[in-house]
Amino acid sequence: MIIGNVLFDSHEIQKTVRTLAFKINEDYKERELLIIGLLKGSFIFVADIVRYLKMPVLVDFITLSSYIETASSGEISIHCNLKESVRGRDVLIVEDILDSGFTLDIVREKILDKSPGSLKICVLMDKPVKRKRAVPVDYVGFTVPDVFVVGYGTDYNEKFRNLPYIAELRAE
Repeated sequence: MIIGNVLFDSHEIQKTVRTLAFKINEDYKERELLIIGLLKGSFIFVADIVRYLKMPVLVDFITLSSYIETASSGEISIHCNLKESVRGRDVLIVEDILDSGFTLDIVREKILDKSPGSLKICVLMDKPVKRKRAVPVDYVGFTVPDVFVVGYGTDYNEKFRNLPYIAELRAE
C-alpha cells in the first residue's frame, strides 16, 4: 500500500477542527461536556478539538475494532469500555470517520441505554457513499469520496496514523 493524493492538509484540518469547536462551544455554553472518543482513530482529533473548547470538559474513550484490512467486518469488538458514567450528562461522541455506520450506531445505542442528558456526534470525516446504517451526526468536518483514507489518526493495519494530513491509500 502507498500514500496517494493528499485530500486535506494539516492547515485545512486545523481550520476545520477550530470551526467544529466553535459550533460545539455555541451549543454547550457554560455546560459541562463529556467527550467520548472512539479509539484508536479519533485520538488525535479528540486531543486537538478539546484544546479549542471553552466549557468544562471530561474526556473518556472506548477502544473497539471493526475493520479487517480495508473493509468493515460488520462486527464490533469492544476492547475497553467507558470509565465515566454518562447518566444525566451532556455527551459528545467524537469519531475520526463515519462510513458504513455500524460502529457508530452500535456505540450510540449503548450510550443511549445508559441515559445521558443529551447525546450528539461529531465526526471529522463522513463517507456517505458507504453508509449502511443511518446515524444522526451533528457535526461533520469533511465529506470524503469513496477511497480508503489514512493519516491524522486514521490507519491501515495500525500504520499511517502519524501523518499530519489525510490522504488516499492506494494498492501498490
